[in-house]
Amino acid sequence: MAIGRSPQSSSQTPDQGAARRPSRARGIPEATVARLPLYLRALTALSERSVPTVSSEELAAAAGVNSAKLRKDFSYLGSYGTRGVGYDVEYLVYQISRELGLTQDWPVVIVGIGNLGHALANYGGFASRGFRVAALLDADPAVVGSSAAGLPVRHMDELESIVENQHVSIGVITTPPGAAQQVCDRLVEAGVTSILNFAPTVLTVPDGVDVRKVDLSIELQILAFHEQRKAGEEPDRTESVLDRAPGPVRAAAAKLRRAAAGGSGKARPATEPAKDGEAPAKTKPGKAGGEGELSAVMPA
Repeated sequence: MAIGRSPQSSSQTPDQGAARRPSRARGIPEATVARLPLYLRALTALSERSVPTVSSEELAAAAGVNSAKLRKDFSYLGSYGTRGVGYDVEYLVYQISRELGLTQDWPVVIVGIGNLGHALANYGGFASRGFRVAALLDADPAVVGSSAAGLPVRHMDELESIVENQHVSIGVITTPPGAAQQVCDRLVEAGVTSILNFAPTVLTVPDGVDVRKVDLSIELQILAFHEQRKAGEEPDRTESVLDRAPGPVRAAAAKLRRAAAGGSGKARPATEPAKDGEAPAKTKPGKAGGEGELSAVMPA
């Protein structure tokens, strides 16, 4: 089914849906917006198999959410389904696509044409979901002039003219982290108001500009956590936090300890040996030498 037109086979019409849809002034919660693409992906798969209707339980299972949450989300769209029948698949595809703004063409620029930039440029899912890669940009002379997905890689100096002439409002950043903020600033100054950031860094943007961050390393770390738990393994409690810290962090902590010990090269123990009849003297929190200094050297 072509996204962008109302399906003729639907038992409902767009006007009926619009009549039940909540006022735009109410808006849709961000959490609901984040789940709409999940529903759309599941519904598109059903549509491709010519499945006419789907129950809330079946669709929720396909999207990986709770069925009660799904029904609540759809209530914001004004779509309540039919008791005993479920939801009309094609109409719901149209309805969600319209709500997400996918019934119109969205030009996108990709900045940073390395391996990831090439992969995104060649991703066929953009065009089928309402996004058109308008331009590929890079600042490296060795990359400029090459091509990816049939498009030439143009120089960053052309950014402003491309954004203006192609009416680009969405930018994708796949640069190294050190260049990401500068690229972001130029995109914003050129008029781009939505940014998808693949660079492993946090971007600062003014009000009115939306940023979505995709950090693959964080996602892998979360998966590693779950894999460890599924295997029944627990972190070694005898291992200190610093033992698992990056090398530069361990080196900084060792330097602080040497300084606290008067340059002797030995770390001051967390407790001083107790004299007869006395309690051990504890290191005060926040002071170098004990675990108090970890907050000063460990990354947030």
